[in-house]
Amino acid sequence: MRHGNKVNALGRTKSHRDAVMKNMASSLIEHKRINTTLAKAKALRGYLEPLITKSKNNNTHSRRVVFSYLQNKSAVDTLFSDIREKIGDRPGGYLRIIKLGGRSHDNAEMAMIEFVDYNSIYNPNESLDGKAKSKTRRSRKKSSGVKQAESAAPTEELVEITENPVEEAPVSDDVVETAQTEEEVVTAETTEAPVEPADETPAPDAEENKEV
Repeated sequence: MRHGNKVNALGRTKSHRDAVMKNMASSLIEHKRINTTLAKAKALRGYLEPLITKSKNNNTHSRRVVFSYLQNKSAVDTLFSDIREKIGDRPGGYLRIIKLGGRSHDNAEMAMIEFVDYNSIYNPNESLDGKAKSKTRRSRKKSSGVKQAESAAPTEELVEITENPVEEAPVSDDVVETAQTEEEVVTAETTEAPVEPADETPAPDAEENKEV
C-alpha cells in the first residue's frame, strides 16, 4: 500500500518517471507552453518550480544543481538568462495549468501548462518570446491627441451646417409667382378709368314742356 506517498508515479518506474520529467521540463523551458495530460502537468509543476526558484541565484553552484536535474545545457542557459529576467521578483507560482477537456480516443483529461509571465492573452503588452511590444508613452500621447482632433473636427462641421440655413432662407418659385400675380392685379385696378358721376341737372326738353 502507498499510504502517505504523495508523489504520483504516473504508472512508471523511478528512472522512467525522471526521464519523462527531464524531457518535459526542457520542452517547457524552450517553448514556454506545452500540452499534456493533467496528471503529468501537475507532476511537472512540482518538479520544475523549485528549479526556477533556484535559478534566481545566478552562480556556478545553482547552475550545477539545476543541470543535475535537467541534463540539458541549452535549457539551463535559457532558464538562467531569459526566464530569470522575465520572472523578476515573483515569489513563486511561475507556472499555470489550464484544463482542455478529454482526449478524443481515450477521454484522458488534457491540460496546457505554461509560464505565467509569457502569456500573451493575460499580458497583452508582452509577446510569446518575452519581448515587450514597441509602444512608448510618447506614441500613446500622440495617438490620443490625434483622436481628440478627429473628434473635435466633426463638431465644427456640424456647427457650419446648422448656421448656413439660418443665414440664407431660399425663396421658392411658387412664392415668387404668387407675389408677381398679386402685383399685376393691383396695377390693373389702379390703371382702370374712373367712372364719371351722372349729372343731376334735368334735360332741357323736359323743362320746356313744363313751361307750356
